[in-house]
This record gives sequence, structure tokens and C-alpha cells, in this order.
Amino acid sequence: MPDWKIEDYKDRNGHSPIREFIDALKDARARKEAAVLIKALQVRGNQMRSPASHPLGGGLFELRGEQVRIFYCFRPGGRIFLIDGMIKKRDRIPVEVLARVRKIEAEIPR
Repeated sequence: MPDWKIEDYKDRNGHSPIREFIDALKDARARKEAAVLIKALQVRGNQMRSPASHPLGGGLFELRGEQVRIFYCFRPGGRIFLIDGMIKKRDRIPVEVLARVRKIEAEIPR
């Protein structure tokens, strides 16, 4: 299959949480890690496996680097929506972050 189509989720005001997250990464290593993870996702799509990708249930997934976590979901037509990201500070995703990205994922048309 050809590369998957990566899209940034944007709210109705045009705000993109994932773009804001990536633009705010000041550490060059974290920026590179995010770029490598996204490129791998574009090439491998639903064939991404642990440890680089982890299902969170309900159609939500997480790309996992050493420092960076990027939340995403699949949609028909080979489309992958990048939702948001975070810098890993602990193993578990904070409850409020997970609730926010699940809410966004539910808004993305299927």
C-alpha cells in the first residue's frame, strides 16, 4: 500500500493541538523523535506495532518515543489524524490528557 495520508486535526477555529505541540518542542532531539515517529506512521500505517505504537482503545492510538507521545486515529481512505502530543514524564497518560484526546477523536468524522 502507498503511504498513508497524515492530517493534523484542526478544530472549527483552525487550531491544531498537534501542530502547537510540535512547534513548542525546543529540544532538537524531541523534535527529531516526533518527525521520525510521524514518518514511520505515514509509511507503516496500521502495521505499526509496539513499542513504537500502542492502542489506547476506542480507536485511539499513541506513538511512543523515548520522550514524545503523539496521539492519533485512523479514518477511511488511508487517512491518519494526528490529534495532540505530550512529553513523557511518567509511564501513565494523565487522566485529563486522555479525556481531552478521546473527546477530540470522537469529533473527527468517520
